[in-house]
Amino acid sequence: MVNQQNGKSKKNVAEGIKDTAGSAFETAHNALETTEDIAMNTVDAAKNAAQKMTGNMKNNQGKQR
Repeated sequence: MVNQQNGKSKKNVAEGIKDTAGSAFETAHNALETTEDIAMNTVDAAKNAAQKMTGNMKNNQGKQR
């Protein structure tokens, strides 16, 4: 009986470790996705700003002629 309880206890500990590791991996994965989203939004914003600036410069050159 004691051996059965020890076996179950070890299994429960192993399952707990597995669950904790899974949760930690999921948290890290979500953090990476969030970081990627922020980085891509930053790139898009920089691209849009550069396009606006380039467009404004072209418009200003046309008006100066």
